[in-house]
Amino acid sequence: MRTQVGIVGAGPAGLVLSHLLAERGIDSVVVETRGRQEIEQTMRAGVLEQGTVELLTAMGVGERALTEGARHEGIELRFGGQGHRIDFAKLADRAVWLYPQHEVLKDLIAARLATGADIRFDVTDVSLRDVTSDEPVIAFTEADGTRVELRCDVIAGCDGSGGVSRHTIPDDQRTDYFRVYPFGWFGILAEAPRSSDELVYAHSERGFALISTRTPQVQRMYFQCDPRERAEDWSDDRIWAELNARVAGDGFTLAEGRIFDRGVIPMRSYVCEPMRHGRLFLAGDAAHTVPPTGAKGLNLAVADVVVLARALESFFATGSTDLLDAYGPTASRRVWRAQHFSWWMTSMLHTDPAGSAFDLKRQLGELELLTSTTAAATHLAEAYTGWPIEL
Repeated sequence: MRTQVGIVGAGPAGLVLSHLLAERGIDSVVVETRGRQEIEQTMRAGVLEQGTVELLTAMGVGERALTEGARHEGIELRFGGQGHRIDFAKLADRAVWLYPQHEVLKDLIAARLATGADIRFDVTDVSLRDVTSDEPVIAFTEADGTRVELRCDVIAGCDGSGGVSRHTIPDDQRTDYFRVYPFGWFGILAEAPRSSDELVYAHSERGFALISTRTPQVQRMYFQCDPRERAEDWSDDRIWAELNARVAGDGFTLAEGRIFDRGVIPMRSYVCEPMRHGRLFLAGDAAHTVPPTGAKGLNLAVADVVVLARALESFFATGSTDLLDAYGPTASRRVWRAQHFSWWMTSMLHTDPAGSAFDLKRQLGELELLTSTTAAATHLAEAYTGWPIEL
């Protein structure tokens, strides 16, 4: 087989890239180790920046995000027993949409397959070869056992943090910037009405909590925990007591219900540099991960492939590698800005297990500054809703 761009991974980065390339008349084949059903049924939260929604809409796949997603024009920061609203619309004239990532993937897969796109699900034994040559190869085994060699002009590694793409770059030619946080998130899904019309980010001496929503009937909530916690050790009553203790104050209480899903999520930050090795280009979680506090993961993946699609369009139209050469440095500027924002939100809102009374007071001082000055609140609003994407 042969194609212009071989894409490893049918997540947000790979599917958006496939769509953008098709719009530019560039052929691609997507290979994915998971099945379509698994991708579409793996429930993951999603906060879409305004630029991401605008891009999906321009691609013709944003209708459900706009009609079924929830537009949010602010968030609430809770600390010291009181709530403080950050008004995105007033401060930045922007918004975000709550629309789960697996729903985004459903929309993208349906749209790509409707146009005859070549997506190979359920492949195994994926390997990349000759990535520093002019004809790199993606080798894989089809679901029916057929062994395939896909020859490409370029490979886009969009297969996440556990995929083969990142590790194809030799260790001595790759720098891994990595930070592990000393806490995780205990996440639940519960059958309950909404407790708040907007997301609530809560700081307390007991640790951080996030009150989010999935649908009017299903709510997503998290609280900071030891990353070694076993989710099955927590009863429903204990979970609700802990969540309520962290958001308590000024009469605010949570609407409770049956918890039907629970799990512990580790917290880490990671950046791989360079994002390119020969004709292999990394995008999305294959190149970087962020703690979920800043809601940047999916949005960064989309921003990466917008830059990459533009560079590939230039390469195939003119033969020039100038934009491809600039891909990593260009994408990294946004990546490191998002890394800073995600780290900042995380360090401001979470209790450090090794912290002191000084650290707690410092956090409260920072939160008070953030909620009492327009300049500080504007910075949060602009960063949270996302820096514009050049479409």
